[in-house]
Amino acid sequence: MKFSEIHPEQWEELKPYLDTCLIPVTGLSGKEQPYETVYALERLRDVMDWVEIPFKGRVVTYPAFQYGRQEIVQQINEVCANVKSAGFKYVIVISADVELDSSMLYESDLVVTPGRFPGSTEESPSTSVMREIQAMWFPDKQM
Repeated sequence: MKFSEIHPEQWEELKPYLDTCLIPVTGLSGKEQPYETVYALERLRDVMDWVEIPFKGRVVTYPAFQYGRQEIVQQINEVCANVKSAGFKYVIVISADVELDSSMLYESDLVVTPGRFPGSTEESPSTSVMREIQAMWFPDKQM
């Protein structure tokens, strides 16, 4: 669910179910040609589908960090901490083109990138991500 789809009068009712915030990172530099920007956004959309589609109704997608890569790590940490203080229990940072260091993103609960979830002959990347999210939500349950 996108942040813009939640109306103020619905929030208190939905809040107990929407406990996970998804923060996308596009990683643009501003040097991209318009068509390259489109491709970057399409790649990000495809990776976000790994989370948004299977977990619709539990995940709220916030606006993306469009510009910057490693130099925006502190800002991402601040946003992660802020959305948790606003009521989200979990924060997932996701990117298609930026391999973010999960140890540097200490305020996030999970970092999802194609490099972290390359897939295998036994399991698709989306299935691996789904398993990791379920393990985050249900740490006592064997997945």
